Amino acid sequence: MSAISKTVLEDFNKLGFVIVKSLFDLEEIGILRAAIEEDPNLKANLYDRFDASGKATRMATWNHPGDSVYGLAARSRRIVDSMETILQGEVYHYHSKLTAKEPRDGGAWEWHQDYGYWYHNGIVFPQLCSVMVALDQTTRENGCLQVVEGSHLCGRVEHGVLDGSQVGADARRVEEILKFLPIRYVELEPGDGVFFHCNTLHRSDQNRSEKRRWTVIHCYNRATNNPFIEHHHPFYTPLQKVDDDAIKKAGVKFSSSRKEFNEKSVNPPELTKQ
Repeated sequence: MSAISKTVLEDFNKLGFVIVKSLFDLEEIGILRAAIEEDPNLKANLYDRFDASGKATRMATWNHPGDSVYGLAARSRRIVDSMETILQGEVYHYHSKLTAKEPRDGGAWEWHQDYGYWYHNGIVFPQLCSVMVALDQTTRENGCLQVVEGSHLCGRVEHGVLDGSQVGADARRVEEILKFLPIRYVELEPGDGVFFHCNTLHRSDQNRSEKRRWTVIHCYNRATNNPFIEHHHPFYTPLQKVDDDAIKKAGVKFSSSRKEFNEKSVNPPELTKQ
């Protein structure tokens, strides 16, 4: 069942994001957290993405949601139906990723739009949306997500590879946008979710607290928006939805193989150093 009502959709279209409290309840988020923490195949495919100061966010990326419990979460009707409400049609799973900021050591992310680099993957229309699900409490102190309200209406901003290998939006353009639009700090409790448009500018600070900040992000593309370039994320692949009780029925269920994960998410070669 979609978590996005007509009123919530209006907010999303105006702001470029919307927060859904308790998207997963505490029992479900406990199951998801345990699976992601303990899955040996996921652990074997963790990699670091560094910011300009050398601080790292630990990550794992996977293209297809299998039968692991976090794969079931990505296929759950509450998320997929919500994405189909937002994107106004059938969607498929573009990829998911864990972003893990460890206490006192988790890196920052600079201002960027997801479509700033997905565009270079051969996706013609900005008909993509992501949902970030908080596995831990996310606060200003531990580097919560920041979004620029209404920035999706600015269209795609040029991006380039930054020091530390992240992809960032043109700084001069961002500076101008921030003269007109406010920044929102997205502080979440475990189980909360934030849906955000692929052109919404977002970033996060380093984790300077004693509390870790782990989130999982599920990304979706509209089925009619199939890429025309072969790259490290998938073409249209039919998505098999599962009922919302699938997580509790499955319990702490791991992935079946290391091959389910991308070894490392790479930047498109068309993106060059700024």
